[in-house]
This record gives sequence, C-alpha cells and structure tokens, in this order.
Amino acid sequence: MRKDNQIEKGDIKAFLGPGSQFEGKLLFHEIVRLDGEFKGEIISNDTLIIGDGAKVEAEITVGTLILSGTFKGNIKASVKVDLRAPARVEGNIVTPALVVEEGVVMNSTLNMVVSGSVDSSEKAAV
Repeated sequence: MRKDNQIEKGDIKAFLGPGSQFEGKLLFHEIVRLDGEFKGEIISNDTLIIGDGAKVEAEITVGTLILSGTFKGNIKASVKVDLRAPARVEGNIVTPALVVEEGVVMNSTLNMVVSGSVDSSEKAAV
C-alpha cells in the first residue's frame, strides 16, 4: 500500500539491516531505519522507521515513529506515531497523533498530548 508521505530510500541516512544487533544509545538527525535487533535508548527530533522484521526494546524519544516491527518499551513522539501491520507493540505511547493500521497488535497505554508538549503533562481532549 502506497502512503501519501512515502519516504524514498535516498532520504534514509542510517540503516541497521536484518540480522544486525545493536545495544546502546542512538542519537541521530534526519531519517534512520532499523530492520535488525536494537536494545537501549533512541533520541532524535526526526523520523525513526522500524521495519517489519525488526525487534526493538527501547526508550524512544523522536519526532515521528513509523513502526512495522516488534516493539517493547516506551515511545514519546512529538509529531506522530504511525503503526503499520504487522506491528506488535507493548508499552507506553505519548504522542499528539496516532495512526493504527488494521492488523496491528497493540497492548499499550496511550496518552494523547497537545502537539509539541510531549514532555509536559498537558493532555488534549480525547
């Protein structure tokens, strides 16, 4: 399925491929894609893509998260979280905008916040 905001391969600045494993802290600018296994902390104001074969256990703070893989942990996204099938999500999500595609398995706590206030306690009317 083609998305309106399709990201081109050339837009991705870093890539952790299938079969790769990384444990630690990842800080980045621009767009990063993970298709391997990651455990740790991820911080950025930009876009993180977690592919459908990825397994991630992390504390994530990003601008936008596009998730198709398996995730366990906490997500804070200042712009949007986009969950795409066959994503499996377990943990807490804090974001002003959430998109959930049919087929996603989500066992999460969700806090919808006013855009740009991810770290504050100000919540939007839901």
